[in-house]
Amino acid sequence: MELPKLIERFVATQNNFDSKAFVECFMDTAIVHDEGKTYTGKEEIRQWIEDANEKYQTVTKPLNYEEVGSEGTLTAEVSGTFTGSPIVLQFHLGLKNNLIDSFRVTG
Repeated sequence: MELPKLIERFVATQNNFDSKAFVECFMDTAIVHDEGKTYTGKEEIRQWIEDANEKYQTVTKPLNYEEVGSEGTLTAEVSGTFTGSPIVLQFHLGLKNNLIDSFRVTG
């Protein structure tokens, strides 16, 4: 499956556990919603992804990607060191200026 460059970079940096490169996929004012918590701005997002990488060591395998206007939805198989692995999740992305403006994970 061919993904837009931003989404391809987002997946690659996650799978390489590269939190610095991962956060560069996001706008400075981006908002992330995951596991009932909200993270705002690159520093909070970097801390969130570093904690998640340490706890879960997730690897993301894209299954489908759809984009309508400024909204993208990545459906992926996510595996890692968490109960129920692997699981199929959806990543809902708000896109702006070729960066991620908002990010929400659903099961």
